Formats: sequence, structure tokens, C-alpha cells
Amino acid sequence: MNIEVHPLTSNPTRAWKELANTQKVVKINVPVPSKTPSSDKLRIVCMSDTHSLTPHIKFHIPNGDVFIHAGDFTRCGAEDEVVDFNNWIGKLPHKHKIVIAGNHELSFDRTFTHPLSPNIVKTIPTLGLPRNNIAEAVTASNIKERLTNCVYLQDEAINISGLKIYGTPWQPEFHRWAFNLPRGEECLKKWNLIPDDTDILVTHTPPIGHGDLCCTGVRAGCVELLATVQRRVKPKYHVFGHIHEGYGVSTDGNVIYVNASTCNINYLPINPPIVFDISIPQGK
Repeated sequence: MNIEVHPLTSNPTRAWKELANTQKVVKINVPVPSKTPSSDKLRIVCMSDTHSLTPHIKFHIPNGDVFIHAGDFTRCGAEDEVVDFNNWIGKLPHKHKIVIAGNHELSFDRTFTHPLSPNIVKTIPTLGLPRNNIAEAVTASNIKERLTNCVYLQDEAINISGLKIYGTPWQPEFHRWAFNLPRGEECLKKWNLIPDDTDILVTHTPPIGHGDLCCTGVRAGCVELLATVQRRVKPKYHVFGHIHEGYGVSTDGNVIYVNASTCNINYLPINPPIVFDISIPQGK
């Protein structure tokens, strides 16, 4: 099925006012399961947007079969931040650990690591970080090789017990940081890469209408991502982060949307992981 660019894609807040007339959004309270899942299910533990603040996490991270981190695990993607995150995730007990990048992982985006990177550094907001930290991050090389304790996905999938998990870091333009694309056609090109048979979709950006409402009242989600999820891919779960104040779970009656942002709007890592169990396909 071909997804077309919405005429209001560049104004997601207006687009949602139109789309909301035909959309179903139900908030879900998801408590941490108290019992071990049955043998025909996988337990998925989701976090996102930890921003190098894992040493300050006070809550318990539940055990499970698969740990998913939906991006922004650093402040700017500096090598020491990536190494610290890799050491942290390596101590988690989960058998499978899946990570994607977010807009803060500058060193993972080739846009920021080509020879023109010093000029790019001058044009992006620092969000309170020293400018030399940003410069160091964008000149880091082979940074993905530092993630030795997890599987890093960038526009690719992994199959676990017959379940396909696809990860992609892109998002509509946001403060000119990493993995930013113009709204509309450029974002849609990335969403068109998502396989139809994806069971768990992991993006950094939320879709429009689910976990994307900013404190200013502006919607930050992607219109074409929602259309792709609902009309073509139809995953069982869509996991993301990016908008800290959008933390929580919702559903449209078919897909379950998980904003797993660990940090709140004040960059305090207080939101606990979101946990769910998913059925393993018969015979797997």
C-alpha cells in the first residue's frame, strides 16, 4: 500500500486536529507484570531517553527476555558517553538487548561526521552543553563499534523467536540535531523501508497523536509515520521516546504505542521502564 504525504504534514498540530476526528486514542495503564511469563511469550522491557543519566536511576529495571532502548542514550554522542552506556547495558540481565540512536547521538549520524562537521557544529544549538563537547562528538570515528553489549539497529531488523523487531532513528526536523529530516517526503522514504511483517517497531520519534504532545501544546509526531503504522505495517507494538512529556502507553484499538522516555521534561530519569509480554508465533 502506498502512503501519501499529508497536505498538513509540515504543521502536525493542525494535522492532528483534522485527523483526531477519525482517530481512536485510548490511554493504557500498564503495571509491571508480577509473574514470570509463560513459555509461549517473550517479556519486553522498554526504556528511552536516558541521556547519560543511568547512574542516577533509582528504580529497579525488571528482568525480561528483550531489553529495548529507543534512542537518546547520550547527551551528544561523545565517545566516553557511548562507552559508559555500553558498560551499563552490559550489566543488565536481559538475553537480548536492542538499541537505536536518537537525535542526541550526533556521532552516529554521518551528517555530523563528514569533513564539514566543524561548520555544522557552529550551526546547531548546544542545549546547555559546552561547544567543545559537541565538536568532539561529531569527530568521533567508528563509534558504533563501542556498542559491544547490545545489537544496534539503524534501518534494519532482528528476528528473535520468530518475532521481527525493526529499528530506525530518524525523526522530523528537531533543533537541527542528529537523524533529522524534513517533514513529509524525506521522512516517508525512511518509513517505506520498514518491512510489512514487523511485529515490534522501534523508532525514536513518536507518530502523530500518540505520546507526541509537548508541554507547549504543540504536536511533534510524524503524520506519515502514523499512516505507515496503521495502514501498512500494522505492528503489534510501536516503541519510541523523544518527547519526554509524552511518556506512557496508548492504543488505537489495533496497535499499542509505547513512549518509553525515562527522563521527564526536566531531564530527571524518573519514569520507570515499560514492560509487556508478547506471544511467540506458534512453532517458534
